[in-house]
Amino acid sequence: MQVIFFLMLLCRTKYFQMEKEKYANDLSEIRKIMNRSARFISLSGLSGVSTGLIALAGALLAHQMVFRHHDYLIYGAVWPDLKNPASLLLIALGTLLLSIVSAVWFTGRKSRKENQRVWDNQAKRLLINLLIPLTTGGILCLILLFKGYVGFLPGLTLIFYGLALVNGSHYTFSHIRYLGIAEIVLGLTAFLFIGQSLYLWMLGFGVIQMIYGVLIQRKG
Repeated sequence: MQVIFFLMLLCRTKYFQMEKEKYANDLSEIRKIMNRSARFISLSGLSGVSTGLIALAGALLAHQMVFRHHDYLIYGAVWPDLKNPASLLLIALGTLLLSIVSAVWFTGRKSRKENQRVWDNQAKRLLINLLIPLTTGGILCLILLFKGYVGFLPGLTLIFYGLALVNGSHYTFSHIRYLGIAEIVLGLTAFLFIGQSLYLWMLGFGVIQMIYGVLIQRKG
C-alpha cells in the first residue's frame, strides 16, 4: 500500500513538474509574441557594420576633397564661395543614400530569414520617431552649412543622430539607447575640440557604429 501511494505521489509530482514547464514555455512564447507586437526587432547587425564603413569612406572623401587644404573646423563662418559647401553636401547626400540602401537591404534580408514583415506598425512607429530628430537636425545643419558654420556640423549631426536613437529605442531594441547616448556625448565633445571634430565624427558614425553592429550580429 505504501509503495502504491509513493508511486502515485511520484507520478503526481512529475505531472506538476511537466505542467510547470509547459506553463513556463507558454509564458516565454507569450512574451516573445508581445515583444514582436510592440517592438521592431528585425534590425540587422550587418546594417550597422555596413553603414559604419560607408560613413568612414564618406568622411575620408570629405577630408581629401574639402578639409585637407582648408582650416574650416573653427567657431565661425568660413565659406568664401559655394564650391566647397556644394561638395560637402553631395558627399553627405551620397553617404546618407548608400547608408539607407544598405540598412534596408540587410534588415529586409534578416526579416525574410525570420519570416517577419519588414513594414508593419512597429516599423512605422520606429521610422517616425527616428525621423523627427533627424529631420530637425538635417534642416538645421543645411542652414549652418550654407551660412559657413561648417565647424558646428560634426557635433550637431552626432547629437541629433544620438537623440534619434534614444527616441527610437522605445520601439526597437532597448539597448540601442546606449549607442544613442554615446553619440550624444561624442557630439558634445566635438564642440569642445572643434578642430578634431571630424575625427570624433568618424569615431561615432564609423567605429562605434560598426562595433555595435558586430555585437548585435553576434547576439542575434
